[in-house]
Amino acid sequence: MPGYFDPVSLGPLDLPNRLFMAPMTRSRAKGGLVTGLTAEYYAQRASAGLIITEGTQPSAIGQGYIDTPGAHTADQVAAWRATTEAVHARGGRIFLQLMHAGRIGHPYLYPDGALPVAPSAIASGESLFTPEGMLEHPVPRELTAEEIAATVEDFADAARNAVDAGFDGVELHGANGYLIHQFLADGSNRRTDAYGGSPAARMRFALETAAAAAEAIGPERVGFRISPGNTFNGITESDTAELYPALARELAPLGLAYLHIMEVGDRAVTKAVRDAWPGTLVLNPTAAPSEGGRTVHAGADALREGAADAIAVGSDWLANPDLDARVRAGGPFNEPDPATFYGGDHRGYTDYPRLQD
Repeated sequence: MPGYFDPVSLGPLDLPNRLFMAPMTRSRAKGGLVTGLTAEYYAQRASAGLIITEGTQPSAIGQGYIDTPGAHTADQVAAWRATTEAVHARGGRIFLQLMHAGRIGHPYLYPDGALPVAPSAIASGESLFTPEGMLEHPVPRELTAEEIAATVEDFADAARNAVDAGFDGVELHGANGYLIHQFLADGSNRRTDAYGGSPAARMRFALETAAAAAEAIGPERVGFRISPGNTFNGITESDTAELYPALARELAPLGLAYLHIMEVGDRAVTKAVRDAWPGTLVLNPTAAPSEGGRTVHAGADALREGAADAIAVGSDWLANPDLDARVRAGGPFNEPDPATFYGGDHRGYTDYPRLQD
């Protein structure tokens, strides 16, 4: 079985290793615009086999947190170019994750004070962090069929914008309780039209979004992320074991670059999806306590077991800009500082030391 430092291909990209950087929200994009600090952050980590950026809203109503970046205005696209140029200058490869938060939003975030949108008018039960305090998510507004079609096109437009900004591709965020996941899960999708009810109907929005993005920029530039059984953001699912292998089979004919699983502990579901998916599978694995919670160790085991073709690692990359070198050397590893995960300046962002330092 391959290890971290065996090459792997994603469409036209020949990647030097299988140690990917997972998407992580950092909330440092004031007004939806990334900065030179963002470019430095990602460029420091250009030795990853593939960088998948933080979740980026494809529309204004898609925003779910303060100070997250967008990909739906000319200014946002221009701001991202500095990042892609910096990563490419260091030989890296980078995909933009497109994330519509759906009901994980709040009128506080939107210029017109609108309600967030969702497949059904069911509140998440969660809250938005703001400098003024926590604000409970309201009951969202249910999307009409016409608005669903417009949202699909928002994803396609944002994918085009990502390529225009210099990204090598995009990842569609269908995990962690955000809009695509809200459509998939029967706890948040109580629709009675063509987008709700049966598993096939609940998968429709995910499949239409993936097809639209693939048509817009080419399927070899599109990845798709799922998190079977994940209860984050108030999600409940009654048919996880059946739903996700079926989704993998339905996505397969599109010829996407990869399917990315954020694992929440059930390797049996991961294996079932693996069996159903004929393409490249990226796994963000669960780290057992015996591994000290370090995902990079769990990932090495998953590669050896044949559970995935590549491993996406989050906080280990956050705290170790030269994670690949540290893995080769067997450590030591910097420990991430949760107090600096979200918002702030360079501290806990671009100042983690490298081995050579």
